Amino acid sequence: MLTRLSPLTQLSALLRTTDLPLAQHWQIVDGIFRDWTSRPELRDDLRRHLDSLSPDEASAVLERSRETTTHFAWCLLDCPTDPFSVWLHEYKAPEDWREGYADSVHNHRYHFCTTILRGNYVHERYSTLRDQLSGLITSVRLRRSTLCQTGSVGVMYADEFHRIPEATDGTMTFLVKSRPVSEFSLSFDPKTGTGHRHVPVEVRLGDLAGRI
Repeated sequence: MLTRLSPLTQLSALLRTTDLPLAQHWQIVDGIFRDWTSRPELRDDLRRHLDSLSPDEASAVLERSRETTTHFAWCLLDCPTDPFSVWLHEYKAPEDWREGYADSVHNHRYHFCTTILRGNYVHERYSTLRDQLSGLITSVRLRRSTLCQTGSVGVMYADEFHRIPEATDGTMTFLVKSRPVSEFSLSFDPKTGTGHRHVPVEVRLGDLAGRI
């Protein structure tokens, strides 16, 4: 009897078919992702995958995952030899959102593709102006605001800036992220007009001894 492949196994196999460095050719991932996530059974397959996790597999997912100010970021797959990782984002109820990076105007250190499994959110894309000396964002301009609903698919590159100011309760998204292509990301708080640079702790480790 044939064994039904995990949806993550299927997607990973497709992404591994190219010999090109995916971070430099993310449009290839976008094409694969859009085709693969268009199938109507995607949610059912992901639900079955999560229900079938062994205790060790569930523990590994918990160790890789994290909570942000607006959502829970569940890392479903992260093989060190792959140039990508796979995530599920579970947005909190609106009253539980806290101000922070996720609802500011920001970019990411990586490229990613995403689709909404359920619910909807408002997605805003921005252009930015930066200080020539500090490199920090000094002002932003809204380019486009879109209500993205269940089934919507999108791609964001590391040099693009966006914001999700609101999402309905229960909104969930499925994502594929590249490995980091930058050592830091930037954000801008529209309320205070303040720009920030975000450097992850793992990047800072190499210089830690010199800062003592």
